[in-house]
Amino acid sequence: MIAFCNPVITELSDNKIVIRIKLNRLTSNHLGSMYLGVLAVGADLAAGFHAFHLSEKSGRKVSLAFKNFSADFHSRPDTAVYFVANYGDEVQKMLGRIQESGERETFAVPVKAYCNYPTKPDHVATFSLGLSLKDKGEK
Repeated sequence: MIAFCNPVITELSDNKIVIRIKLNRLTSNHLGSMYLGVLAVGADLAAGFHAFHLSEKSGRKVSLAFKNFSADFHSRPDTAVYFVANYGDEVQKMLGRIQESGERETFAVPVKAYCNYPTKPDHVATFSLGLSLKDKGEK
């Protein structure tokens, strides 16, 4: 499904990730806006890939899963959609805590979706994904 959407990481730092999915004939529905499933893929990638990137940088093996998912749609996305997550600081703290405790921990990752980003951002959706991490030790 991810390959079908052809996502592109346009920004990646320790605190932020931005992923773009273009609106085309494969990602649009009969109304000319982005399919719900494609929007879910973008939110999943923004939350999951960023956490994976940060865990790789930490040099630890981490079990990553999503515990829950919620979405609020504000308007129809009729152009490319940018999925933005600014939660890296929280995940880095979480990585430290799970290393100390050895217990699984869950954090509600907020992901916002925009059209016309970053010049004239139009906020089209808000997602919350329950990112669940458990430390598996050193690599």
